[in-house]
Amino acid sequence: MGTNNCRLLIAVPSDSGFRVIDAFSRIVRLGQGLQKHQKLSDDAMERTVQALKICARKMAKRNVTLSRLVATEACRRARNCDAFLERVAAETDLEIEIISTHEEAELALAGCVPLFNPDIPNALVFDIGGGSTELVWHRRDETDSPRNGRGALDAISLPVGVVTLAERHGGDRFDRETYRRMVDETRAALDAFEARFDISSAIRDGAVQMVGTSGTVTTLAGISMNLRRYDRDRVDGTYLDFEEMEEIAARLASVGFRERAAMPCIGAERADLVVAGCAILQGICERWPVGRLRVADRGLREGILFDLLEQVTAAE
Repeated sequence: MGTNNCRLLIAVPSDSGFRVIDAFSRIVRLGQGLQKHQKLSDDAMERTVQALKICARKMAKRNVTLSRLVATEACRRARNCDAFLERVAAETDLEIEIISTHEEAELALAGCVPLFNPDIPNALVFDIGGGSTELVWHRRDETDSPRNGRGALDAISLPVGVVTLAERHGGDRFDRETYRRMVDETRAALDAFEARFDISSAIRDGAVQMVGTSGTVTTLAGISMNLRRYDRDRVDGTYLDFEEMEEIAARLASVGFRERAAMPCIGAERADLVVAGCAILQGICERWPVGRLRVADRGLREGILFDLLEQVTAAE
């Protein structure tokens, strides 16, 4: 349960790890207005509870025996989150835990590890969310982790996401100066992480791959591929060049809400947020010019499933 989306994956173990048998995703905008009021609104809570009721019914129908239900930035920040989670438990029988920013980054990374190029020793993995953006620097070494393979990791959580940025700068039409301010805000927030690890030096040596997991990245990939309707099987694992990404972002920022809403792979639900996502993405790419990124329609949920699979295997 994120700041913008409520998502569910139900899977069964298989030879390749797990096989998804049911899925659900709905934009609920739980964090709408959170930046201004520091609490979850009644409308946002109602939308989310209704989505969670669907999740609960799907879990019951599929006879789910092992699960983990997590919430992220909106619930970390909201003053009234405890009362909200109590309501969720009372109305849906779902017990939701709030995870830390570090664990959120770890789980997103774990879900993306299968997309890594084994010939490139380091990876930058980011997840642009509704209320925050998690970024992980994964370095190949002799440290072994059940979640993240052979490698050490450090993570940063930026208190900026597509919802928070769009609420600050507007969601209809963006002039060049406004869009540039959003890009620069994101890029500046990454300076300390760069100074700590000197990631740019590794990039110059060709030793860094970049993986992006978020609705922003998958939407831009769908536009790049000229898909009339979004297709996860075609998008997940594809590549997006930085130059093309910037061209698409500039085009999206130059038109208004209605024009973006009419575009395939965007629609009305994303039209007021996608430009803010583009600005965050461009800030990351300008800070670390790898040149292209691998698109991941996977992340935190898959990371949780890998953890649950480990529990199943250990029990056997």
